Amino acid sequence: MTDEGPILHADLDSFYASVEQRDDPALKGRPVIVGGGVVLAASYEAKAYGVRTAMGGAQARRLCPHAVVVPPRMSAYSAASKAVFEVFHDTTPWVEGLSIDEAFLDVGGLTRIGGRPRDIAERLRAAVAERAGLPITVGVARTKFLAKVASRVAKPDGLLVVPHDGELAFLHPLPVAALWGVGKVTAEKLHARGITTVGQLAASEQVDLVSMLGRAAGGHLHALAHNRDPRRVEVGRRRRSIGAQRALGRGRRTPAELDVVLVALIDRIARRLRAAHRVCRTVTIRLRFADFARVTRSHTLNEPTAGTGVLLAAARELLVAALPMIADRGLTLLGAALSNLADEDPFQLALPFERQRATQLDTALDAVRDRFGKAAVTRAVLLGRADDLEMPMLPD
Repeated sequence: MTDEGPILHADLDSFYASVEQRDDPALKGRPVIVGGGVVLAASYEAKAYGVRTAMGGAQARRLCPHAVVVPPRMSAYSAASKAVFEVFHDTTPWVEGLSIDEAFLDVGGLTRIGGRPRDIAERLRAAVAERAGLPITVGVARTKFLAKVASRVAKPDGLLVVPHDGELAFLHPLPVAALWGVGKVTAEKLHARGITTVGQLAASEQVDLVSMLGRAAGGHLHALAHNRDPRRVEVGRRRRSIGAQRALGRGRRTPAELDVVLVALIDRIARRLRAAHRVCRTVTIRLRFADFARVTRSHTLNEPTAGTGVLLAAARELLVAALPMIADRGLTLLGAALSNLADEDPFQLALPFERQRATQLDTALDAVRDRFGKAAVTRAVLLGRADDLEMPMLPD
């Protein structure tokens, strides 16, 4: 028996920027920013100057004027991700991908053939460096939560093993923001009560946390503060929602311009929905205002669908209802998401049976785009419009 693991959280370091530094040796050791208008990724050399993901490009260049700004290369990032996940699957069959650059791995059954989880993690890091040419950080712990915290603490390009008898000694000195679910607002509430570390939160009565944060959040954080996380590594877990978003910058957009952005987003994610052979019932739009506050608005349909027209109509109603708020506060980001997902055709159809006919045009357009490319056929409102970047991601 070992007092390590069995869960590994493997997380590539500044993924996009690391791929750029790998492919261009002149960029190694230099501050690198991927993306011009909005920062998609920043190397650790750029992060040292305060540059962060999703920051405006102008602000990033003011913070780090000598940074090298490079355009994103999504095909290169997809290829690098595939190479890294091949290493993951060669290490253990129990891999739960979280995104294209991180995953949980369960190595609990490999002790006799692979050695301790620490040894397996060291070999994994070496294999990723050799086969993909990228740095990766690994956290090793008994729970998924603690493994992820360990990898965050160990960055960049590190390995941190939290032994079973040292879990709380490692966890309790950390700031409460280390806990999943503690954002800015929750942290402010906890700080106002004098709770700044995980240990102080763990020493609090659960009933007090529930009264302060609500039943779900209070119970959740109290459990994590004691490292109670029963979740297993799940293989083949399907995505719970499909979404996309676009940063708009600080300039004002007319309702017609926002509608064009929304059309492009829904067109993209509806195609992904059909490619995954799934349907959805809930349509959500996400808004980020000029003051960085965020809101969401959603609508649940009577019946599940994968039809672009139905989904777009629902999203447009949500956007129109939000226009007065947008006019007052400005809009810097617009996103759309499809949730309440189900597999295609698992349900009783309602009379009349028109759902299949309603999506025949979408299916035909998908086939044309698959064969001849995304630009082969498009909506008239999108003609002449620069194609948005599609972030590489795990299969839906």
